[in-house]
Amino acid sequence: MKKVIKTFKWILVTILILSVGLYVLGYGYIFKGIQVVYFTGHTTAFIDDYSYFDNRTIETSTQQPWKVSDQYNSASPTKKLQDTNSELGTVAFFIIKDGKIWYENYAENYSKTSKTNSFSMAKSFTVSLLFKAIQDGYIKNLEQPITDFFPDYKGEFASQCTVGDLASMASGLNWDEQYYSPFSMTAKSYYDNNIRSLMKSLEIEDQPGQSFKYLSGNTQLLGMVIEKATNKSLSEYLSQSIWRPLGMNDFGLWQLDGVKSGMEKSYCCIATNARNFAKLGQLYLQNGQWNGKQILQEKFVKMATYPRFEDSPQYGYGFWLSDYKDKHIFTMRGILGQYVIGIPEDDLLIVRLGHKRSPKKINHFPKDFYVYIDEAYKMLSKKD
Repeated sequence: MKKVIKTFKWILVTILILSVGLYVLGYGYIFKGIQVVYFTGHTTAFIDDYSYFDNRTIETSTQQPWKVSDQYNSASPTKKLQDTNSELGTVAFFIIKDGKIWYENYAENYSKTSKTNSFSMAKSFTVSLLFKAIQDGYIKNLEQPITDFFPDYKGEFASQCTVGDLASMASGLNWDEQYYSPFSMTAKSYYDNNIRSLMKSLEIEDQPGQSFKYLSGNTQLLGMVIEKATNKSLSEYLSQSIWRPLGMNDFGLWQLDGVKSGMEKSYCCIATNARNFAKLGQLYLQNGQWNGKQILQEKFVKMATYPRFEDSPQYGYGFWLSDYKDKHIFTMRGILGQYVIGIPEDDLLIVRLGHKRSPKKINHFPKDFYVYIDEAYKMLSKKD
């Protein structure tokens, strides 16, 4: 018995030493990650995890309901779509054709008002806020240097980095984009409680504006620029400039870095429902117009949804791009298979939210991305 007690004491001492060591080395946020992920039965971030964080409310006002097609839900999902949805845990899937909801389906007790985490689809919202900030006169243009807002930002090339470089993933920032290491910057930004401090510890170490490199830190730093330029929280500015004008059907939540007075995670983590996520995609399908008003200037829509760099045709400004089926396609995309897929040629929007995405990638996109497009077109081909 004494041996058991002695062993138990040594285990407790070891845990205590490791815990203190993690805090001393700046990895105390790992305990938050353990609490949110493993103590809830998950192995990574999940679509309902927003409730475990502090959030700032994105206010709505008068709801503008979606128009509904006369053929609403007249088509059945294909066998392949059903199998993919089942395998990857799709909780919301719908098709918007010609600005009207044509097909809509939910699973696992989720509904048209259920909030789930956007993950990186939030990048499209943040870049849209940049465009609005330029239109509203808070930011001069896409060529304005970030040092106009943060004069002491570090790095040899800091003074050459522009807000447009951040929005197009071409900043030269020394951010390490890893998703599965608990010691990565991405994990620290997700679970720690001072994201501004993390961003200010980084540097612009490579020549900006030269090439595409996907880094979530770019969009986080862009959020800090917008916050500084407007003197408003991102949630407040999003509510004022996009959420209310689009008549979202419910308030949204933007996850903060640990405290209610903190900073929004501008690279991710807006919680709302599929119908609301779709409205930003539809705004871009409509060249920035909504109910007769020009919410975003058409030049910004074109810029966002076309490549900046010829050798990186997969990305524009805040949107992923594809030429699948020889069509021009722009996409909001999240790490667990969150998609808002816009196909202007056919005035078509495809929305999918769920727990997982395909682990296999083809031409910069998970394999399931193509399945959702293929099967949506098959369903549409059977309409009366």
